[in-house]
Amino acid sequence: MSNRKSLYKLVLIGDSGVGKTNLLTRFCRNEFNIGSKMTIGVEFASKTMEIENTTLKAQVWDTAGQEKYRAITNTFYRGAKGALLVYSVTERQSFINLKNWLTELRENSPKDITVMLIGNKIDLADNREVLTHEGTNFAEENNLNFIETSAKDATNVEYAFLSILTDIFEKNKKKEIISTENVKTVSSSRQIRLEENVISKNEQEKKSGCC
Repeated sequence: MSNRKSLYKLVLIGDSGVGKTNLLTRFCRNEFNIGSKMTIGVEFASKTMEIENTTLKAQVWDTAGQEKYRAITNTFYRGAKGALLVYSVTERQSFINLKNWLTELRENSPKDITVMLIGNKIDLADNREVLTHEGTNFAEENNLNFIETSAKDATNVEYAFLSILTDIFEKNKKKEIISTENVKTVSSSRQIRLEENVISKNEQEKKSGCC
């Protein structure tokens, strides 16, 4: 087992009341509180996982969805490796507002951030206002991964977080490979130049030794 450890910061974004806090508590503590209070400012929780013999610590930030907290939460996009863009399938306005959230995310987060779209509260099937294919279409149009969840009965919650963390892990692994290959290329180039210099010097010495 590898001793390598990585910290991945994830942010939960979306309108107030879509279930971001319960997604966080379901994933990190396997808890659900139907009477959970609205997040004020920013809260976070952590969970340690293993992917390919590497220990990962997921630090999940739950950002307030109200407009008055936007100035506070914008700073917390910095350093985020992934974002879970959440709407409630029972509230169409939260789906309509996804464009605004995605724009804000793109403006304040690293360019290579991994984003997953989550349609939450699928346990409330009789109250559904946003169809699955609408979420699929939005995800495809914006190059996002997509899944529907229920924080209440835990449907797809663990899978959603594991999926985005795995994507981030694989992306970082590719970066490390490319970085290592670049170092090898630079080292090889230096060696070639050194060998060329030695050959050139030897040729000069031979010429200077000729009568």
